[in-house]
Amino acid sequence: MRRPTVAVVMAGFTAYSYAATVASVAWYLRRDRPELAISTSLLWAGLSYAPWLGVAALVWGAIRLWGLGWKTAGVLSAATILVVPLVSAFDTRLDLAFLNRVVMPGGWMERTIDRLPIALLLYTAIIAAGMAAAHWRKAREAQDRIDRITQALAVAKDLRDDARLLVSTGRNRTSVDLRAVEWFASAGNYVVVNWDGREGLVRDTLQALETRLDTRLFARIHRSTLVNLARVEGVQPLSDGSWRLTMHSGAELVVSRTYRDAVLVRLGRPL
Repeated sequence: MRRPTVAVVMAGFTAYSYAATVASVAWYLRRDRPELAISTSLLWAGLSYAPWLGVAALVWGAIRLWGLGWKTAGVLSAATILVVPLVSAFDTRLDLAFLNRVVMPGGWMERTIDRLPIALLLYTAIIAAGMAAAHWRKAREAQDRIDRITQALAVAKDLRDDARLLVSTGRNRTSVDLRAVEWFASAGNYVVVNWDGREGLVRDTLQALETRLDTRLFARIHRSTLVNLARVEGVQPLSDGSWRLTMHSGAELVVSRTYRDAVLVRLGRPL
């Protein structure tokens, strides 16, 4: 069964919260005013809280547009001085319409001010829920990427490549089994080969060498680094969106954000 997206979960949560709130408020309205019809009390409560659905959409849109940084927090905080009084004024006008009352301007203002604390609380709760959902969505996306790279690494471990590479080690030249190579690093017109705790050089560019390697086994994780996926023992997400790979030898390499998704694409795994 496919896991629901964060957007679907939040849409369901919003619908449930709105319906439960409207039903509860309608019940209280009829408790204090038994003459109200059920349909009238539901309409009154539904219209009273309808503006918050629009506010929730705007909050989520701002978070999706600008992310979870200070810009979003600043914009949403500044919007408080507009959103909270407007919704409070709307609810006051709605109450007077359903009550068929006419009040002096001062009385209308007093009723609006009385509603400000609740409106501020609701607005703050909507922002908090939106931020929490965005953090949840970001964490799920990161975990999905890690799951996919882990699956791809398992496939890489089952691959067999019997090719060998002639590597210069000082004055000697050594034939190295490609399966033992952990990573290649660019060094100008040379490539540094790392295998079994040893290093050597190949007179070639990293780009040219990459074209001759099995892309299911070797993947570029940085503009100057190619890694043997079969030698990766662990993957850890970092706070900046990159990954840390722990190799069989214990060495640690970082997959930059630029190549993070490209690794999955080259391994034939959908993003």
